[in-house]
Amino acid sequence: MDANGNDNIDPSDRRRVVRPKSGLVNREDTDVAQQSLMADRYYREMETQDFENRDLEFVYDDSDSPLNEIAELYSYTEQPEFQLNVKAFEDLMEDAQLSPSWQKLDREKQKSLILKWLDLLEMSKSESRMRAARCFLYLSQGCWAEQQSDEEQQQATRDNVMLLNECGVFFAFVDLLNINIENSVASISAQSKLAVSLADSTDLRVILSVLYIIVEVMRLSLTDSDENYRKQAEQFHSDLAHSSGEDVLSVQLLSMVTRFCSGSAPHFPMKKVLLLLWKVILLTLGGMSVLKKLKSEYRKEAGLPIIEEDTIEIAQSMRPSSPPASANDLLVAQDNQQSKRRFRRNLMKQGSLDVNSALDFESSDQSEQDDRDMEERDPDTPRTPSPIVSDPEPEPEPELKAKGLPWMPKVRGKDLDNFLDNTRMKFVGFPLHGDRDTLIGLPEPIHEGVAVLKQHMYTSLAELQIQKEEVMAKSPFSVQEPDVPLTPAEILYQAMLPNLPQYVIALLKILLAAAPTSKAKTDTINIMADVLPEEMPMTVVQSMKLGTDVNRHKEIIVKAVSGILLLLLKHFKINHVYQFEFMSQHLVFANCIPLVLKFFNQNIMAYVRAKNVIPILDFPACVIGEQPELTVESLEIGDNQPYSWRNVFSCVNLLRILNKLTKWKHSRIMMLVVFKSAPILKRTLKVRHAMMQLYVLKLLKMQTKYLGRQWRKSNMKTMSAIYSKVRHRLNDDWAFGNDLDARPWDFQAEECALRGNVDRFNNRRYGSGPDSELKSTVDTSIQSVLGQDIELTEEFKQHYEIWLHQVLSVNVNWDELIDKAYL
Repeated sequence: MDANGNDNIDPSDRRRVVRPKSGLVNREDTDVAQQSLMADRYYREMETQDFENRDLEFVYDDSDSPLNEIAELYSYTEQPEFQLNVKAFEDLMEDAQLSPSWQKLDREKQKSLILKWLDLLEMSKSESRMRAARCFLYLSQGCWAEQQSDEEQQQATRDNVMLLNECGVFFAFVDLLNINIENSVASISAQSKLAVSLADSTDLRVILSVLYIIVEVMRLSLTDSDENYRKQAEQFHSDLAHSSGEDVLSVQLLSMVTRFCSGSAPHFPMKKVLLLLWKVILLTLGGMSVLKKLKSEYRKEAGLPIIEEDTIEIAQSMRPSSPPASANDLLVAQDNQQSKRRFRRNLMKQGSLDVNSALDFESSDQSEQDDRDMEERDPDTPRTPSPIVSDPEPEPEPELKAKGLPWMPKVRGKDLDNFLDNTRMKFVGFPLHGDRDTLIGLPEPIHEGVAVLKQHMYTSLAELQIQKEEVMAKSPFSVQEPDVPLTPAEILYQAMLPNLPQYVIALLKILLAAAPTSKAKTDTINIMADVLPEEMPMTVVQSMKLGTDVNRHKEIIVKAVSGILLLLLKHFKINHVYQFEFMSQHLVFANCIPLVLKFFNQNIMAYVRAKNVIPILDFPACVIGEQPELTVESLEIGDNQPYSWRNVFSCVNLLRILNKLTKWKHSRIMMLVVFKSAPILKRTLKVRHAMMQLYVLKLLKMQTKYLGRQWRKSNMKTMSAIYSKVRHRLNDDWAFGNDLDARPWDFQAEECALRGNVDRFNNRRYGSGPDSELKSTVDTSIQSVLGQDIELTEEFKQHYEIWLHQVLSVNVNWDELIDKAYL
């Protein structure tokens, strides 16, 4: 050490430096550690690139497999409570002086026990009620303690659920749910706590779990091969779908959501409530097959041709395109290539790889890069095999048939009218509004163009319903209101109508809180109340388990909310277009469009392949068979799926919702442009799934005319993908921006006019406004009107002679009232 207090270290000795609490660090050891980190990073990047270049084998459906749907009902934190269900069952069997084996009892004895335990649900003591409720939960779970495999447990679940439904357990639990919802003591206790935990929602979670399992089993039994089970499921569906008023279970669950978001009931287990709500709507209204059937029936009744094309079926048969590379992606790829070369040089210097293996490694990497380049040049051309393969097999014939445009083009009546008006103004000098047949004075090519447009004319149910509403708005007294069939969608809409805006806002609040891009704030709602334990984890394994559970919890909530919103929009649109417009307007007013864009403004590839699941802790694997010790390694046992089904499902649903909100709505399309959705949606194209890419390309197509020529010029690959994947609308200038409807000064008027039409529809049909009094029944009998007792005011009696003079002094021709001009 010198006089200034500095260490005199010779430069040659700087290879070994003493660090406190770290021992001696060798530069060579540091180099090895850095190379190891580089190797890990390299292989992770290779795995990521392999995933990005691989097509997702995801099949879109109404829901996941039955095992996964039941497993997602339970949080991993709830695992110890399974034993409480067995204990409750054993205690009640002991009270009945029977051995705790449900499978050994005959059906009549099982029925008598269920009816006896139903009486316990009506007892005043909460402990007795919940002990019986846990016993019913154990039965609905398939008496898993008596089963040896998952198949046996699923069969026992189905048999027990059918027996429970036959004895009326479902509606008894609905009544029990209403009792617990109105429990003010639990709400006040939860509001007074700083942090609500799993223990505050124990009773509600048991009740909701029983209801969810019964609904899910009944939904799957609608297509059961067993005729008895299928008939029982159809009867259950009919009872649930045609309940009205306050008895609509979906409305009760939606009211739970609003109370939770308002802060008056923070202990409600939102994940279970939303999952049950989603499955109740899916059961009562129906999924994709029911929607297709209803659409065909309604079009047939309206005298419209039935469309054989189904968007879901065609999209599932399409081949995904290679995503276009952005400038940022090209820079990242260049940096990765440089880091790979440095890494290979380091490995060759150390001699850990021989020359031949290094050359093989480099050549294979180059061939993969060449393959990707070829696929980017032509996204629809199947990837050709590598030249190394000695016997390349040709592509099968179905792949060749998939080339070309998958859709038949469509033409709206409005498009044909605009085309005729423009051509008549050009060649004749005046338009003929509403006349699609007179072609006098127009050249022959125009005749052929009109014939092509008429050949592909498509009239939707929504256009017919809007035309009928316009006629009724012009003649409210002469045109009779048609009888409204009480379909399940109509019943649900009538029940939701008074509070529908609150329901929509509450669902979007929960979606915002569960989105992976949302930041934790003190004023946001706590959706983790039914996943966080009373005592926080103390070990590394418990912390990893809780972290996975929290992320899984959020993903399941997003899946349920997206499924609920999409089902409601689809069914309301088929039932009546103004029901759909009413809900969609409130979604737009509640900022649903920027919320969905915020959701996709993340690393969507990481979200799609997220593995927030612990297979050994999923039900029923966590209770059947020998359980392995929970370690860091065992947390990943059995997790081999390359993508998350629920996350891909959520992404597709949110994209479909965004499409429904913005289709043919220029003001909402401008919102996509204002919120800079184009780069966000373009990044979503990296997910190699045809259906997801289709809905992204639809969103990009509708806003292309607003993005400018420079954007279209620099994104020609995206434009080509739109042309090859999305349905063509003849006379649609989507690629050039010459649309006459895209006038920015009309946007406000468009939304206001739509809102006025929707309010008029609701007021007339459901009597939800002041205009409904105009449509009330009028007494036209002179005798009954003159015979009514009318109390005259004192002021009128005093000035009666003045009023009489004013009436008699005016000569009124009452016969003019029946003139047609006044009608």
